[in-house]
Amino acid sequence: MNILILGSGGREHALAWATAQNPKCDKLFVAPGNAGTADVASNVALDIENGAAVVDWAKANDIKFVIVGPEAPLAAGVADDLRAAGITTFGPSKAAAQLEASKSFTKAVCDAAHAPTAAYGHFTDKAEAVAYVKAQGAPIVIKADGLAAGKGVVVAMDMPEALAALDDMFGGAHGAAGAEVVVEEFMEGEEASFFVLCDGLEALPFGTAQDHKRVGEGDTGPNTGGMGAYSPAPVMSEAVVAKTMSEIVMPTLVEMDKRGTPFQGVLFVGLMVKDGQPRLVEYNVRFGDPECQVLMMRLGAQAFDHIQAAAEGRLAESQVHWADDHTLTVVMAANGYPGSYEKGSRIGGLAGLPEDSTHMCFHAGTAEVDGAIAAVGGRVLTVTARGESLRVARDAAYGMVERIDWPEGFFRGDIGWRAL
Repeated sequence: MNILILGSGGREHALAWATAQNPKCDKLFVAPGNAGTADVASNVALDIENGAAVVDWAKANDIKFVIVGPEAPLAAGVADDLRAAGITTFGPSKAAAQLEASKSFTKAVCDAAHAPTAAYGHFTDKAEAVAYVKAQGAPIVIKADGLAAGKGVVVAMDMPEALAALDDMFGGAHGAAGAEVVVEEFMEGEEASFFVLCDGLEALPFGTAQDHKRVGEGDTGPNTGGMGAYSPAPVMSEAVVAKTMSEIVMPTLVEMDKRGTPFQGVLFVGLMVKDGQPRLVEYNVRFGDPECQVLMMRLGAQAFDHIQAAAEGRLAESQVHWADDHTLTVVMAANGYPGSYEKGSRIGGLAGLPEDSTHMCFHAGTAEVDGAIAAVGGRVLTVTARGESLRVARDAAYGMVERIDWPEGFFRGDIGWRAL
């Protein structure tokens, strides 16, 4: 069948890489894609938040299946438009995508489902938010209610940082996303990412990972969209996974179904785990980036089979086959990220890197300019390796990083340090 993947990041390159290996895939397209996706698919210039344009192009090119990668088109209702046109689509409806698009919506769902999560307050008035923060004290977590491209969360360790975050959000630093703010209790423990494929009331655990959100080594500095990840996450034992499914995921799916907005797609369950007890940090309604890269490298061609089963309502017959292996990815970002950074620098050394089932350099913010690969985003490459142990995967990934010639970029040298 002809398959279309929407998005342009490392997540979409990884999804394309895995999907292209599946024998069901005839022609593969990525819109708009990047310099890396061009190696495994045909890139298409499309406005992926314009549902009508996506539907028209998909019909004209006999697309039978669409995977929606990022959150913005989901929040815009593109999956609804595609399904209304009769095109099988992996990704939740606009109404169900509120689990990511509105943090206050998620909190209300958790309250109704009795899912364990942080205590919180929801504010549209800055003065009321300031009063709440002062009453609660620090450390405390300040979140823009809407979509802020992974940058709308501040874990404030002291009161000045918390108040500055409120100034930024109510001052328009994140646009409309910060017009409403959720203030949460600071939860202690170990953070983990858990992925679940969903089809209404059916759910299939689809892997665990740990992300490194802070820009600096030792988990210091501001939050980013992610500087690296590894899978599986040691903290996600069978018992913790079972608790997460029974206490958080399934009650949420039941509540979403009750509301008339059943969830179909992948649920990214961000967790804080302490003493074997998981609590929900946040939901995302798409694969994480860079977690998707480590999951896809472990899953390979079978990933598409399960994604298709979720979209077609056949998830009950799916079973994931995991190898006893580990993957680790290192993000290479432009100097200055997550603040301001320059675009257009050339990246050398990519042509000589291995590309196989255990080594891949997935592209994120890249484009081909005059025959060379150029950096055009903040997070630019996700260098990923697989091995029989996390240490083997770590050494292989950093071995690839050392071969990349890009003075204008940087990376963390300690990805995987908690587990190792």
